[in-house]
Amino acid sequence: MRAIVFATNNAHKLEEVQKALPSIEVKSLKAVNFEGEIPEDHETLEENSAQKADFITEHTGLDCFADDTGLEVEALNGAPGVYSARYAGEHGNSEANMEKLLSELEGNSNRNAQFRTVVTLNLDGKQHQFEGICKGTITTEKQGDKGFGYDPIFIPEGYSKTFAELDMSVKNAISHRGLAVQKLVDFLNKQA
Repeated sequence: MRAIVFATNNAHKLEEVQKALPSIEVKSLKAVNFEGEIPEDHETLEENSAQKADFITEHTGLDCFADDTGLEVEALNGAPGVYSARYAGEHGNSEANMEKLLSELEGNSNRNAQFRTVVTLNLDGKQHQFEGICKGTITTEKQGDKGFGYDPIFIPEGYSKTFAELDMSVKNAISHRGLAVQKLVDFLNKQA
């Protein structure tokens, strides 16, 4: 079984991706004895994703993939976008990020948004990128307790429940990360 490192410290993302890639051993950073922060200081999801993958490949010498994801809200000109994880200031404070977003959209009838993920794969000395987009709308209040990040306020197109209310298998099949990872899986299966 091929082993590839997933360059993330986010346990939720790791779990989602491991379930989506059963034929590949997806190793955590901890499993390859990497501790510390991975830089992501660029202005686009594509650049951040590549920066993270390159950083881990350089530090471990292993094949690796990394993702960067942003919630892009139409009424906010694509914000929070690349700054989604630190929208309210502190990195990874989901509650504060959701509160800020809901506050900024208060009274706005345009609730259209999309989650966009870019996965960068470093494999056998070559780099490949895969994109996944999930369109939907932002709710007016949090709903559900599954998932992470903005999941309680995002309703994917064609559904009446937020990501935080949907079963993980449903979310993985339709989510931005699920779609990008499926492209990664298809690509890896062709390499086998």
